[in-house]
Amino acid sequence: MTPAEPGAGWSRRRLLIGGGVAGAGGLAALGADYASRRARASGTDESPSLNGEVRIPFYGAHQSGITVEPQAHATYVALNLKKGVAKKDLARMLKTITDDAARLTQGVPALADSEPELGTVPARMTVTFGFGPNLVARVAGDAALPEWLGSLPEFGIDQLEDRWCDGDLLLQFNADDPFTIAHAVRMLLKDTRSSADVRWVQRGFRRAQGSEKSGTTMRNLFGQVDGTVNPQPDDTDFKELVWNRDGWMTGGTSMVIRRIAMNLDKWDRLDRPGREQSVGRNLANGAPLTGVNEHDEPDFTALTPVGFPVIPEFSHMARARTPDRSQRIHRRAYNYDDAPEPGKISNSGLLFVSYQADATAQFVPIQQRLDELDLLNEWTTPIGSAVFAIPPGCDENGFIGDTLFD
Repeated sequence: MTPAEPGAGWSRRRLLIGGGVAGAGGLAALGADYASRRARASGTDESPSLNGEVRIPFYGAHQSGITVEPQAHATYVALNLKKGVAKKDLARMLKTITDDAARLTQGVPALADSEPELGTVPARMTVTFGFGPNLVARVAGDAALPEWLGSLPEFGIDQLEDRWCDGDLLLQFNADDPFTIAHAVRMLLKDTRSSADVRWVQRGFRRAQGSEKSGTTMRNLFGQVDGTVNPQPDDTDFKELVWNRDGWMTGGTSMVIRRIAMNLDKWDRLDRPGREQSVGRNLANGAPLTGVNEHDEPDFTALTPVGFPVIPEFSHMARARTPDRSQRIHRRAYNYDDAPEPGKISNSGLLFVSYQADATAQFVPIQQRLDELDLLNEWTTPIGSAVFAIPPGCDENGFIGDTLFD
């Protein structure tokens, strides 16, 4: 008797798996599965397109990872340049990683990919390059350094650890599939290994793609709606707030990345009203304490019946807000949740990432206000910090950073 082709028809064994497949409901499920497989085999499958097939254009005036709707996963890799790496070596490296990043973001395997099957699912991946001061100086000298490119001022709340700070070259990978990111990271690190060593790697996440409606503001691991007031690419002043207009950085931006440890155990001991007072927002939907909906304008003059501000002056929202619209930033934060250290049950926090034309003029004043009075400082501690110059994008005949070499 000739065995039936796998999946081509029914068998007594398949129908009886698991004790009969729970009657009519089980038969319906098997029938749907059978029909779906037959449709795929015949080429008539009309199932919706897969998110893994979605491609974000790589080439353009700006690096695309800054303005695309945030993906579900992020990996940030900072590298240190090796001694003796010259300008021509850096140009060669940047050309190579630009080409491979452009390929991988479009679902095309890297040029020397030994596992090309792993590079065919782009899943909205973007790869963004950033330069630290050492790389800029090696290529074009100190005169090419933007004034804002370097370590941030010291803040009283900082407890920075060197293992999460600084770097010469940043490779930022964002996608809706962590598998896609893992392969891309490996491919680009292969390209850089003769010129640079890994300094640190930080991984973050948001809700999975499709879990919430597009445009929903993310939540951090405190449960807070995080990033309600955030300039968007279609805002009239986004261009002035985010894109730099000086020399080789024209069309680029500055990036701040801060690793903020969040003491979840201590936060658990705070009651809900206390949590909302510290943030200045309703935890349920992110509405300001003086409003009903998330995007309602807060009223900082409103008082309680006993005369205290409804939104406390020490709340995170009150300290982060400013009437000076030129100090706003475009933020794209991610949560992290790593293995806990001995004796603890969590090691979680926020990878705060912001883009602005000038980190000193825009980010620093905000952080200074938070440093002075923000009540959330009781539960959060910055342990990592770095600033990178994000060069403009390029066309198919160039490479990321070519304006610096010009």
